[in-house]
Amino acid sequence: MSMDTVCKPELVARDYKSDIKPVWCPGCGDYSVLSSITKALAELQLPPEDVAVISGIGCSSRIPAYVDCYGFHGVHGRSLPLATGLKVARPDLTVLVASGDGDGFSIGGNHFMHAARRNVDLTYIVMDNRVYGMTKGQPSPTTEPDWDSALAPGGTGISPFRPLVIALAAGANFIARGFAGDPNGTAKLITEAIRHPGFSFVELLSPCITFRPDQKNWKTQVHDAVVDPTDDMGRAARRLMTDDGFNTGVLFTGERAPYQPPVGQATATVSDLEERFAL
Repeated sequence: MSMDTVCKPELVARDYKSDIKPVWCPGCGDYSVLSSITKALAELQLPPEDVAVISGIGCSSRIPAYVDCYGFHGVHGRSLPLATGLKVARPDLTVLVASGDGDGFSIGGNHFMHAARRNVDLTYIVMDNRVYGMTKGQPSPTTEPDWDSALAPGGTGISPFRPLVIALAAGANFIARGFAGDPNGTAKLITEAIRHPGFSFVELLSPCITFRPDQKNWKTQVHDAVVDPTDDMGRAARRLMTDDGFNTGVLFTGERAPYQPPVGQATATVSDLEERFAL
């Protein structure tokens, strides 16, 4: 029997997990998100060497260290331009981007809008806990205006950022929301997002019970969206503008063709590049 005819064993979720132990706080929703990502990759049977996970800075951005595939831990708010450059240069790779509400919607907010506009075939997974957890509990762009804390007594009084609305207006081709407390449902959403062509955005409500213990109640507040996914931007806009923030499921599936410039042949070798930068 030739090597080509030998059946490879089916990949399972643990095949995508690295040997590095996560260091999130006990009860953090990101543990479940990590599990959902590996389940989705196993469902798709993607070879680990064909997957790249890119991140910025924050609790959620530790994800690349915890998966056994290619990864890059970038700087604050810059995960999407890194991922965009990788995908257009290597369209054969499945590129996932892991971010948080601070990293993705504050310093990375401008990149978020333009990544959606460009519609490169990426899957953008944002773990939204409505607080800066890594830096000890400041309000984030998605924090409720009346959330009272030691760092913002009485609340900020500022309207929260609405990521799903912004994603739709900017041109995202797939928009969904999930809840970390439902890892199997979240894995299904991530699977659908990866399969859908173009820029796919998945907001995951991921409780930070260390700095937002009130978020333990999210498990009683999340609910399935009462309507089917739509490809009509007008209908999707009306739905998202009246959203209570806890609808889960696929909310919009667009039909725009992904942006992918032609990839030319390399004109230099690695040795050529090394010589140019030699001191």
